Amino acid sequence: MPIISVVIPVYNGEKTLKETIESVLNQTFTDWELIVINDGSTDRTLEIISNIEDQRLKVFSYPNAGLAASRNRGTSLATGEYISFIDADDVWTPDKLELQLKALQEHPEAAVAYSWTDCINESGKFLYIGSHLSFSGNVYANLLLSNFLDSGSNAFIRSSALKVVGGFDGSLNPCEDWDMWLRLATKYHFVAVPLVQVMYRISGNSMSANLVKMAAKNLEVIERNCDRNNPNLQKIADLSKGNIYKFLVFKALDLTFKPERAWLAVKFLWQAIQYDPKLLRTKAIWKVLLRTATVAFLPSQLAQATINKFGKLYNIESLLIHLQKYIPLELESR
Repeated sequence: MPIISVVIPVYNGEKTLKETIESVLNQTFTDWELIVINDGSTDRTLEIISNIEDQRLKVFSYPNAGLAASRNRGTSLATGEYISFIDADDVWTPDKLELQLKALQEHPEAAVAYSWTDCINESGKFLYIGSHLSFSGNVYANLLLSNFLDSGSNAFIRSSALKVVGGFDGSLNPCEDWDMWLRLATKYHFVAVPLVQVMYRISGNSMSANLVKMAAKNLEVIERNCDRNNPNLQKIADLSKGNIYKFLVFKALDLTFKPERAWLAVKFLWQAIQYDPKLLRTKAIWKVLLRTATVAFLPSQLAQATINKFGKLYNIESLLIHLQKYIPLELESR
């Protein structure tokens, strides 16, 4: 039996699947099985997989049921002592499995290892860094504050722990991974590998592009995982909601020049200010407002040309600096 099971859920992933699989094949740790769950793909997904020769690669096809169901199907087929998921458009560095396995072996009290993430575009070029946060031990409060694992392609989990907490909840799409990490954090310790080992691909067609749904499901995850009888956690929940709306402002204006997204950014910004009035006193908000106005009132091509020409003036990545990234010690109870 392999030590590690890697699960790739894929639906119409012909553009990126080969690169994702190769990032698994290139791992320095080699005692693994790779379970690809074909979620009813209608493109060249199966053809691409058939051209990859490796006895550790196993393919299972099902009618389309969504990401959560595919991950759960992969989990049910996994035989490894540890399990890790990678989405069909993301990429790992070659030492990802080796170092995360080592982290859990050195910390037997922990059930989840995770690394840092950087974001890439559809062509695989660097866009911006992810959270790059390192919390170990009881991470529940900080994880409720923000999903510092950044994606479903990061966590490296003891299979026994995953069986205890149950499967991914498809009703929370596209936030089912955050809910899963929180459920794990209620029972188990985490350990950080402070290196960039996950490349998370951002595209206009990704599930994260549906921002209204993302907002609603993020809030639902918070409500499900926050004990209203614990005033400390309730305060963290409010800070978390502010983080969500700041991030959604960024997502609404990033990589798009559609006026409707600008007006959506205004809505999210108003919500963010409700939870964090100090945002009004930052330089970041003026860049956000300038970019919003440019996208809202100029034709798309002119807006794009203007923003590209004066890139520094319109750079809203500084908004992410104002996400609440850690909590005071007095709030660290669950």
